[in-house]
Amino acid sequence: MSGGHFQYKQYELGHIADEIEQIILNNDSEEVDSYGYTKGYAFSPETIEEFKYARLLLLRAQIYAQRVDWLVSCDDGEDSFHSRLEKDLDALYRSMNEPESPDVV
Repeated sequence: MSGGHFQYKQYELGHIADEIEQIILNNDSEEVDSYGYTKGYAFSPETIEEFKYARLLLLRAQIYAQRVDWLVSCDDGEDSFHSRLEKDLDALYRSMNEPESPDVV
């Protein structure tokens, strides 16, 4: 297995992003869980947009951490670092229907 410089902690970012996605998907749910609580959070559309942005940033951070990990672990050289980074980011933006380079503050 390649990498390991960050002890594969970059995958935790993806898990957080997945949890945020579930919050987004369940936001308007009126279904009740086994404890009697409504599964939905009923956050405003503005808040959900920020959650979507947070998810994008986490997935983007995961990609950067992975690419840096492979570079400093000598699994990639600088040329492949840049080309794989570009390819991974393009795939992320396409999958989320985002512009090629969304504004990141």
